[in-house]
Amino acid sequence: MQVLPPALQSVIDALATLPGVGPRTAERYAYFLFKADPSLARRISEGLAGLHDGVAYCKKTFALIEKGKEFSDLYTDPSRNKKLVAVVAEPFDILALEKTAQFKGTYHVLGGLVSPIDGIGPEQLHIKELLERIDEDKVEEIILATNASVEGESTALYIQQQIGERNVKISRLARGLPVGVDLEYADQITLGRALEGRTLL
Repeated sequence: MQVLPPALQSVIDALATLPGVGPRTAERYAYFLFKADPSLARRISEGLAGLHDGVAYCKKTFALIEKGKEFSDLYTDPSRNKKLVAVVAEPFDILALEKTAQFKGTYHVLGGLVSPIDGIGPEQLHIKELLERIDEDKVEEIILATNASVEGESTALYIQQQIGERNVKISRLARGLPVGVDLEYADQITLGRALEGRTLL
């Protein structure tokens, strides 16, 4: 016997596939959308429909950019220092650092962190491209801005080893970031202090 209409169940099933959304939360979201003005559901639907057609990755930094563009504005902007690169795990970590208004360098998105338990090895991240950037852009300092977690620390250590004897300063975000807190959820003051207090490795 069918308890819910198929159209509603379909939305619940789709929402339940999102990270952090359990069955009950998916049910609440779906019912909220049903009760709300239909224009809200249409707006969300249209946004999702254009997601993959409107978003791409920067060929140099791997940040999210508008489809059709080649490079991120944060890379091509002449006021940004290409010799200073903050290495982050995910594209949204850039937003967190930009909100501090203290970083004037460029970024490099790894696309994740080394995590053997999840089947993610260094070869699946944009580490090779980072090494190429260091050489091509004559990078002077790399800020390893990965999360203060086991995966973040091991990824930072691996990158440090791969940089090897290159003449580049390597620093790490310092005080203010508690262990286990993702950059995306850290407040602006904490991130600003972490940038200011970064330490050389």
